[in-house]
Amino acid sequence: MTRLSMLRWRAPVVTPLLSGLAVLGCVILALTGYYLSFLFFSLFTMLVLGVPIAISLAGACLMFVLISGQVPDIVVAHRMINGIDSFPLLAIPFFIFAGSLMNNAGITERIFDFAKALMGWMRGGLGHVNVGASIVFSGMSGAAVADAGGLGTIEIKAMKDAGYDEEFAVGITAASSTIGPIIPPSLPMVIYGVMASASVGQLFAAGLLPGLLMGAMLMGMIFIISRRRGYTADARFSVGVLGRTFGRAVLSLMTPVIIVGGIITGMFTPTESAVAAVVYALFLGVVIYRTLTWRKLLKVSMETIETTAIILFIVGAASIFAWILSSNQVTQHLVALLGPFADSKIAVLLFSNIVLIIIGCFMETIAAITILVPVLLPLAVAVGVDPVHFGVIMVLNLMIGLLTPPVGMVLYVLSRVSNVSFERCMRGTIPFLIPLVLCLLLVTFVPAISMWLPTLVYR
Repeated sequence: MTRLSMLRWRAPVVTPLLSGLAVLGCVILALTGYYLSFLFFSLFTMLVLGVPIAISLAGACLMFVLISGQVPDIVVAHRMINGIDSFPLLAIPFFIFAGSLMNNAGITERIFDFAKALMGWMRGGLGHVNVGASIVFSGMSGAAVADAGGLGTIEIKAMKDAGYDEEFAVGITAASSTIGPIIPPSLPMVIYGVMASASVGQLFAAGLLPGLLMGAMLMGMIFIISRRRGYTADARFSVGVLGRTFGRAVLSLMTPVIIVGGIITGMFTPTESAVAAVVYALFLGVVIYRTLTWRKLLKVSMETIETTAIILFIVGAASIFAWILSSNQVTQHLVALLGPFADSKIAVLLFSNIVLIIIGCFMETIAAITILVPVLLPLAVAVGVDPVHFGVIMVLNLMIGLLTPPVGMVLYVLSRVSNVSFERCMRGTIPFLIPLVLCLLLVTFVPAISMWLPTLVYR
């Protein structure tokens, strides 16, 4: 389900979308003319009908080229090839492979045990453990769904056994999993960096402090809820237990140190860090822990190939879409729509956040990034927003979208692994949207939170 969701987009509520598309079509027609309105209308119509996102993008662009006659149709194939001919994209299969290896090698369990010994003494202890484990694991996988599917199974069961409400357990697990693509390494950041021609290393550095801020604010909400519901500590602090669990997890905890430290110190590029993560995960799983069998390796390899192919298909199709938008000056039309507000940095950031939040409710993260970067980024850059800062804003917005219906991929994954209905998962997540939105506003309007580290290291 997780991998197919990247390729296929299906929303259970079609009628409201069709109504919205009708309004959108009228606006686009008034702004851009017949051909571009046909492009958008055909794209969103195919999405509503359940056509895979990559096929919808490529198909709409091909029809646009054929009808408009602006360029030969062979340009579609050339643009798709050029779109995936990028060195940073090599990081994608390796980070996916590394995350799957860690989930299958038992690394997640060791991380959870250490986090419990470190933070279980706090009020609402396992809730804080949940966040802490996600912060550590985010430095390894770079994907929210990998966090939810890997750590989520362990965390939700532990919280249920300790007497926590199921909705609370699922809600904090879902919310904490969104930290994964913010703290480096991050698959969405790699895609954004390619689409925006921005430094992936700077994007990784820019996500570190916002990710830690997300964790701190989620822990604040856990404390508030725990006081109201009477949740207490789940374990006494013990130096001996902490030492034992640290000893079991120390090699696993070195993974984010190797990845992030190697990038920041310049030992290797973000792409090379992905390879290092795979080599280290294989070393732990095969040589040290001896938990990876040939059967598991084959399964993980096939999953990685399938997921990578889907992502690259989307990126290739989106590159045609981006080229059409830029060559037809869609950004200039958008500026005309905003009118006097187009020169206001605050207005543009608010507009971008609103668009991203709405799109994030209906579209998978990678697809949304590839479609929206060529539309929104030039508008933001024109009012003085740094592309690296805007990348963090975009990814954080879309992470919140993973927790909202009708798509809500993280909620679907956790519903499956926890046997809790989607509706109850959604109810449990609602309180944790408050700190995430507050964090989004802080990151949006206080650029130093994102830009301090990349400025210190790279500029």
